[in-house]
Amino acid sequence: MAVTDEAILKIKEMITRGDLGPGDRLPPEKELAERLGLSRSSMREAVKALEVIRVLDVRRGDGTYVTSLEPRLLLEAISFVVDLHDDDSVLELFAVRRILEPEASARAAARATPELIAALTVTIDSVDGTTSVEGLVDHDLDFHRTIADAAGNRYLASLIDSLSSSTVRARIWRGLTQDNAVERTLSEHRGIVAALDRGDVELARALTLVHVSGVETWLREWTEPTAP
Repeated sequence: MAVTDEAILKIKEMITRGDLGPGDRLPPEKELAERLGLSRSSMREAVKALEVIRVLDVRRGDGTYVTSLEPRLLLEAISFVVDLHDDDSVLELFAVRRILEPEASARAAARATPELIAALTVTIDSVDGTTSVEGLVDHDLDFHRTIADAAGNRYLASLIDSLSSSTVRARIWRGLTQDNAVERTLSEHRGIVAALDRGDVELARALTLVHVSGVETWLREWTEPTAP
């Protein structure tokens, strides 16, 4: 194991053991390096790496602190990687959404409250035939984000938000080229909300699968050559 990797692992163990918690300040570099039996240079590199992935927060002139370790913060590194995708990988992103989002809807259906249904209904009612394609995509992002949050799993919600935000270009493209994109999206959203309102877990899962798969299928038809 590389020395820097060993340093990262030891700091991680301090956090998982509870020696360091969210918001705690790390001991000075020299003291920490001696405690863990590592060189100061390897400790410095480990801290830099953990700062990049938002585990540590280096405050110049103040010290190094453990971040809040909130899921959205820790998953920013994944979001960064996803943002670097090229057009050929968008289909793969949709495939992952197709796996995750139906489960989020199913979980949300089991936990649905009148407040959730009201919030989703307001979101749908804010869109009509005069809404721009960009406005429709904003609505779509908000709709799926609300359901993912309602699923009650912060890591799942963060992953879905990262993936969903990274497919915006494809969804705008669909809205510009496919007839009745607004009406179709709203109809599918209303069906999902109705399933959530009834607490129908399996129906919510199935309707979300069809909804996400519809965009994926459309994109595949546009990007893959037609067989002779």
